Amino acid sequence: MLTSELDYELPPELIAQHPCDQRDASRLLVLDRNTRGMRVDIFRNVANYLRAGDCIVTNDTQVIRARVRARKPTGARIEVFLLREEKPGTWIALVRPSARVKPGTRVKIGEHIKSTIGDVLPEGRRRVHFDTPDVLSLLEKIGEIPLPPYIARKHPEESDLTRYQTIYARVPGAVAAPTAGLHYTRETIEALERAGVRRAGITLHVGYGTFRPIVAENIGEHTVESEEFICSEDTAALLNRVRAEGSRVVAVGTTAARVLETQFRDGSYHAGRGSTALYIYPPYTFRAVDLLQTNFHLPRSSLLALVCAFAGRELILEAYRFAIKERFRFYSYGDTMLIL
Repeated sequence: MLTSELDYELPPELIAQHPCDQRDASRLLVLDRNTRGMRVDIFRNVANYLRAGDCIVTNDTQVIRARVRARKPTGARIEVFLLREEKPGTWIALVRPSARVKPGTRVKIGEHIKSTIGDVLPEGRRRVHFDTPDVLSLLEKIGEIPLPPYIARKHPEESDLTRYQTIYARVPGAVAAPTAGLHYTRETIEALERAGVRRAGITLHVGYGTFRPIVAENIGEHTVESEEFICSEDTAALLNRVRAEGSRVVAVGTTAARVLETQFRDGSYHAGRGSTALYIYPPYTFRAVDLLQTNFHLPRSSLLALVCAFAGRELILEAYRFAIKERFRFYSYGDTMLIL
């Protein structure tokens, strides 16, 4: 399959720059793979499309305040975007402008914290050594929420601290939100519970690579960056019970889908933790996911490739054209789709 087959034209004004006023008031496109039918609704009504006994699987990763501003000894300002912790006090990061920061440069973050910018690594990344091992606590005080590059704002707003985070986020480590989960409210989850829909949690720390476009001519030549995940014993047991009862597993987002497919072997779900670089694209056959809820993704992205593998390229692009016609909002802060 050619990467060009994942192209579509999106009017720039449909790229959501802010979240919907209320999380569950975002629009929902319900897409039926069997009938090819499409229906427009509001997300708070999502329980109407699920059955008692079904189980939604949510990603409980928490977005860290990964972007920090620093000063060189000369007073020049630089930006440090932390990507992942290598060991306590040492992180892999993007530094801008990297070319003007020599290896070994000491920089000051805030009033009291100092760090050392290390050598240039593959893909232009840098190793950053902090004087304190507890960098996450530091980030809570001086870091910024790392909004996606297509949200054209110079700085995050106060509301981004909560809205670019799911209500059930609890495990710090992501540098991008699992955006399909941003629509859930306590009320929506309670409505699902009243309808007999169960919920299981996994963790996948979404990395910066989620924004990396496919540049190869053939999508099969692309690779995705590995991301850390956890699938607990309780989650695996519940999902095996759901399937044994003949009910359906609903992945909330591409992140949950990748963990489920990674941990499904020999006809059952398995607990585990580690890293996954599973890249799902047509003609992949899903084994662990029966329904998929997902936001609208960028052209030529691995996320769109996954959705096309789940529902078929032609149907997904038809649904995207319909969503554009209906003026749905796209990308991280946009509307969402439930694929039956």
